[in-house]
Amino acid sequence: MTINDTTMHITKASGEKAEFDPQKLLRSLRRAGAGRDRADAIVRAVTRELREGMTTREIYQLAHRMLRKEGHSAAARYSLKQALLALGPSGFPFELFIARLLEADGYRVQTGLIRDGRCVAHEIDVLATDDSRVLIGECKYHHRQSLISDVKIPLYIHSRFRDLEAGFFSTPEWKDRNIEGWIFTNTRFTDDALQYGRCAGMHLISWDTPFDYSLRDWVDRTGLHPLTCLTTLTRREKEQLLENKIVLTKDLLADSRALEDLRLTPMRMKFALKEAEQLCSSSVEKTD
Repeated sequence: MTINDTTMHITKASGEKAEFDPQKLLRSLRRAGAGRDRADAIVRAVTRELREGMTTREIYQLAHRMLRKEGHSAAARYSLKQALLALGPSGFPFELFIARLLEADGYRVQTGLIRDGRCVAHEIDVLATDDSRVLIGECKYHHRQSLISDVKIPLYIHSRFRDLEAGFFSTPEWKDRNIEGWIFTNTRFTDDALQYGRCAGMHLISWDTPFDYSLRDWVDRTGLHPLTCLTTLTRREKEQLLENKIVLTKDLLADSRALEDLRLTPMRMKFALKEAEQLCSSSVEKTD
């Protein structure tokens, strides 16, 4: 069914006003796995509830509640952006999540290393290697969508990368591999930050950039969802799992003892495992 356009304006996380785009909402619902008819119905229902200046957060919450009525797995996938914001309160769970994504792409990964540059020592959040490449990764975690990484971030990290390249990674052990600087953030980069990254030859990965290799695309491709997607656990329960270095829903399926440590009732444990299984096994239709 065709969804009519509206001239209603909404408020983005940055505070910027934008025209509500029902097709964008439709694509996000379809990407989460909602059937075409159900996605159309949700967009129509959300459109009826719209008011001038409504925030994108309020629209997300409204659509998410409607998805949950149909089943947990689509609602869990739809909550991916919020789930990445919930990989806190420290940035360490986000580093572990990035490490797992890189491992899924075949890299050998280490986290939290200290290595000497030519001038000073540096902490490396994520070091990923294969036979031809070395990825020196910096992770910038934010707990709010409105917090973004500006040009100072790649400027600073690029200088650290160059110092490491001239120090620890200048030894013969690394001479036959490409040394690359990567920055990962769970929100966004400013245009200046992206421009500097491209000019400096760095790889900047955010929620929705670059095209086909963003965090959103990476999760779709690997099927590795953060456990914070789960709708059947409370915020505190998720934080306890993160404190125990459990960051993926698939880890709960591999070892349900982590859920037992939360002292869940048998019924709640059953629901949580069922949602995790559906989230890990169901396929999502790709949309433009």
